[in-house]
Order: sequence, then C-alpha cells, then structure tokens
Amino acid sequence: MKIHEYQAKELFRQYGVPVPNGGPAFSVDEAVKLTDSLGGYPVVVKAQIHAGGRGKGGGVKLAKSREEAEQYANQILGMTLVTKQTGPEGKLVKRLLVEAGCDIKKELYLSVLPDRSTAKICIMASEAGGMNIEEVAAETPEKIIKVFVDPLNGIQGYHMLQAAYGLNLPKAAIKPFTKMLAGLYKMCVEKDCSLVEINPLVLTGDDDIIAIDAKINFDDNAMFRHPEIQELRDMDEEDPLEIEASKFDLNYINLDGNVGNMVNGAGLAMATMDLIKQAGADPANFLDVGGSASADQVENGFRIILSDTKVKAILINIFGGILRCDRLAEGVVQAATKIGLKVPIVIRMEGTNVEKGRQILAESGFNLVTAVDLKDAAKKITELVA
Repeated sequence: MKIHEYQAKELFRQYGVPVPNGGPAFSVDEAVKLTDSLGGYPVVVKAQIHAGGRGKGGGVKLAKSREEAEQYANQILGMTLVTKQTGPEGKLVKRLLVEAGCDIKKELYLSVLPDRSTAKICIMASEAGGMNIEEVAAETPEKIIKVFVDPLNGIQGYHMLQAAYGLNLPKAAIKPFTKMLAGLYKMCVEKDCSLVEINPLVLTGDDDIIAIDAKINFDDNAMFRHPEIQELRDMDEEDPLEIEASKFDLNYINLDGNVGNMVNGAGLAMATMDLIKQAGADPANFLDVGGSASADQVENGFRIILSDTKVKAILINIFGGILRCDRLAEGVVQAATKIGLKVPIVIRMEGTNVEKGRQILAESGFNLVTAVDLKDAAKKITELVA
C-alpha cells in the first residue's frame, strides 16, 4: 500500500523526522491560504500522486510570490501528470502539498527497507541525491552505501555513524542525522513498512537535516495491524480492477498486454507470463486465485479479467492441489454462463480431480480450447491472439 507525500510527512513528524512546514490543499483557494500561513517565500507547490519523477514532469514548482503560488496551483491541480512511473497515460492531480522552501546546501538520498536476501533491515544512502538517483544507481553504484541492521538486535549507534560518515556529513550535522535515522528505523519496523525513502534529504546552510520529500510503502499483508494506516488509502490512485479483485481476496495486478491470465500460485503465474512472452504475446494481468479459491472466487476473477478491454484471449493455467480442478472448472462454467464468453479461452490443468474437471468443461457447451502442457498452452493462446 502507498500513501501520499503529505501523509508520509505527517508520519515523519510523529517519529521526530524534521520536515518543512506545510500541508495539503484540495483547491487553489486552499493552496493560497496555506502560502499565506507559511509566513514568507519561496514556497513549494507539489502535485500529490502515487508516482515519482514529479519534478521532471512539471508537478513541482518553486513560487517566489503569492501570485506565482496561485499560478502554479492553478497549473498543477487538475493536470494529467506524466512521469516514468505513471506510464504514458499519466495520473490526474487531485491534491497538492504546499510547504515552505528551505536553504539547500546539499541534496542526499536515504532509504530504509527490509532486505530479503540477508533477512535484515537495509539503510541505503548516497551523497548523490536528487532527481537523478536512478541514473546514479545504474551508472555509479559505488556512490550508494548500504548498512545492514539485524532486526533482532535493532539499530545501534555504529550503524547510524556508518551511514553519517558514508554521506560525509559535517560534524554539526551528525547528531541531528543520527536522531532522525533512529526515528526512521523505528517507524519502518513499527508500521510494517516495505520502503521508507527520502529523496532528497537536505543538508541546509546551517547544517540542519530536513526531509523535503517522503515516500512510504507498507506491507499489505500487515495492514490488519494498522487500521490507522488503512484510513490513509487513496482509492483514486489505485487501479479500479485491482481494487475490485482485493474485495474477493484475489491477487491481481493490471499489465499492458492482451492475454488475460488466471493461475493458482505466484510462481506458476510468473512462469506462465514468461512463457506467454516467449511465445510472442503479452500478458494483460497477473491473477493468482490462490490455493483454496472457491468457485465464486474463480468466477469473480474471470469477470475482472473480462472487464479489461485490452484482453483478447484468456489463458487458465491451474495445478490442482488444494484448489481442485473440478472446482476450477465449475467456476469457469459458472462465470461463462453468467457473463458470456467474449474472447477465446485456453485451459491447461493438471492435478487433483483433473479428469472430472475436464469432463465439466467438455459438457459445458462452451468452446474452450484445452492444452496438454504449458508450452502447448502458450502456443495456442498466441495463435488465438494473432
């Protein structure tokens, strides 16, 4: 789960991480009132969407007067902001963050995130912060330092000093930096964050440390522990089909291709998408119905896939273990009966009650293409799309 920058900064304040004064605005009038309350210029007017690269896309402006602040708020609010992370379709800006400017001496990068390969919390930092951090990571990875913290022992002083010295901070900035980093680490653990990122983290002319950006992602599987975080969810920023799928406990991710996928198991789903690509087609989604899906869940998954107008064919690839093949077949027939078949469907299934499942499909009266194995399924679905 993602939240907006202004929401992330409110969490930062709760954990003692310094951020500029400011707040959200949902209209131009609110933005202008906020600039008046900040007590001086310049102020920064920022688009609030769940994507990075807003500055390069024209979604972040520095206003040196009240008139400029009103002008930029008018420009940004309601615009379709296109960045590398939004894709060419962009995202509609429905809210702003207006905050005080600050004296920037140096821009740094800092993040805290779980590292699965080491089973530790990774503190990642770089002196080369700012809008081009992706290029830094790709072209000069040696400029990025990593400090690993054992979550059983927690963050220690030497971890924070290692990060501070790696950033070549002046002596006066080390104490406020370590205090801030301790707060970030605590928040990451307590709130079950999958990513906490500040880019840029600013060193001011007075050697203060201020987070002028904030990005936090949360582990969806832990949200039952955090109703206060769930309240921050902005449905307008999420894909409608993914929201619909979540209502039925389905793992669905919308993609750009034209072949719909229904699979049980994340690993099998990844392998299926790879085979579709190798065969010359493109997956339109990732849909894992899970190992214990009911016929109703299969039906709802089927309905969600069909509601995507990009889908020209559907590949169902099931290995029947906990999810029996006959239950899957019942769900497919149930969905096809209620919704109707608008596109061709290729089904490959093996495992528990596979013969009964094939019988249900054969007697359904629908034109369903069966495949003997994964390679055959990928070939047939590609031919149907073509």
